[in-house]
Amino acid sequence: MIIKTIDICKNFGEKVALDHLSLDIPEGKIFGLLGPNGAGKTTLIRIINRITIPNSGQVLFKDKPITQDDVMKIGYLPEERGLYRKMKVGDQALYLARLKGMSRTDAMLALKEWFQRFEIESWWNKKVEELSKGMAQKVQFITTVVHRPSLMILDEPFSGFDPVNAELIRQEILRLKNEGATIILSTHNMESVEELCDSIALVNNSKLVITGATDQIRRSYGDSCVELVYVAETALQPVPGVFEVEQDNLEAGVHTALLRLEGSGNEALTGIIGQGVSVRSFRELIPRMNDIFIRLVTGRAAE
Repeated sequence: MIIKTIDICKNFGEKVALDHLSLDIPEGKIFGLLGPNGAGKTTLIRIINRITIPNSGQVLFKDKPITQDDVMKIGYLPEERGLYRKMKVGDQALYLARLKGMSRTDAMLALKEWFQRFEIESWWNKKVEELSKGMAQKVQFITTVVHRPSLMILDEPFSGFDPVNAELIRQEILRLKNEGATIILSTHNMESVEELCDSIALVNNSKLVITGATDQIRRSYGDSCVELVYVAETALQPVPGVFEVEQDNLEAGVHTALLRLEGSGNEALTGIIGQGVSVRSFRELIPRMNDIFIRLVTGRAAE
């Protein structure tokens, strides 16, 4: 594990921000840190970055108590962006790279590569105040990752981007992961969670609600449903292995059925084919992360 948090507690006066929170964040993966506003996510991120000190508990970096030297190996993109508006883009990017321990020569070479990759070479001498929100966010993303940190913490990295630039950032996140980086992704965009995150943790009301591999969590909240589209003159008869069937006609001779299974899908499919129907599709229905998030946070199913 690159990060372990052990029994982290943090209070702000009478407000409990984190309540005995323990997490394991695997190395070389994308880890989704999820939760509603005010759940404690940002407090946890600030504790990992040693910006805030917990009241109790411990953060380990590669199995040792985290130090300020370890923080230098972290790239942090906060949700509240912060660039000096009067500075030129290039000067600011160089300054922030130097703060992370890069030499001027290495920083210039790395920034040149990133500016070329993002096709923003012409921005070097612009002032930050001349940039749109999305343009400034591109610059801040670069300054977060330019020193090749082993751990990157990205808080709502897609906020403010149009679909084209959001896709650009997604591809860069995947590329960085493939090069060995660990990424903590804090976002409310559940589609991005499904697409990018290997595992997740959901925090609500300062407590850990659930953690685990994304696919396993999605499957665990399913209800053994499959969707069947088939061609037949009549509707399905009772099928072994299926305890409930809801059927509709799509068109003449074409039917769709929602099957709730007792056992394996193979057993049900064998029983269906045995009726002489022609199966067009047979797929497991796995709940979306958005629906699971709503269910766990509010206690009710998504509408």
